[in-house]
Amino acid sequence: MTIVQHLEELRRVITISGGAWLGAWLVLFAIPPVRGWLLTLLLHPITHVLSGKAFPFKAPIVTGVTETLTIPLELTAIAACILTLPVTLWQVWSFVAPGLRPVERRFAGPFVASALVLFVLGGAFAYFVMPLGLGFLATFLGGNATFVPDLGSYLTFFAVLVLVFGITFELPIVIVMLGMLGIVSSRWLRNHRKVIICAIVGTSLVITPGADPFTPTALAIPLIIFFELSILVLDRVLHR
Repeated sequence: MTIVQHLEELRRVITISGGAWLGAWLVLFAIPPVRGWLLTLLLHPITHVLSGKAFPFKAPIVTGVTETLTIPLELTAIAACILTLPVTLWQVWSFVAPGLRPVERRFAGPFVASALVLFVLGGAFAYFVMPLGLGFLATFLGGNATFVPDLGSYLTFFAVLVLVFGITFELPIVIVMLGMLGIVSSRWLRNHRKVIICAIVGTSLVITPGADPFTPTALAIPLIIFFELSILVLDRVLHR
């Protein structure tokens, strides 16, 4: 296709993807029970911690004047992005696929699907282990301070943690791709196993928000398991 035709195709992709997101966002924001359900779902880790008898408040507080409006707007916008992700991925695929060779097209689909599944798995794992870290942070000062979390700060912490887990759970995809490109091999990974595991543990300590010992541990353990599984895939499946 000519440059103009490529631009027209790109405009079609953006229009369809953006229109799907806008429609989903308007529907989600216009239905109060949906907004309430989303907020309740995201607040479950912190409300589970605050349900203890030691805390005077059983839910995060709102300190900003406009946060009662901006937070639901942001939540529904993010939820709309997640709901319309299949539409967006399909449109991107329809734009990119004609330019790929058959062998590239054969591997691209499984890689994209695997990356999506691993990201969702990482976010879900972060959601379920979050109360451990929050419980430690909430009681670390004991009776010297009252733990009253702010809703905006908590949601920022929540988003960062989910993104960290979701992105780092892509480790097997990265390792397999490097193996297919001939950059690494199963033998090389085995020979450098100790260094790589130390790097995984150190990275988990650095990139996780908060200062509790539970969250980095919860991140490092599955990443080490993924690393070992990636070696098996390279060795037994791809023979590299």
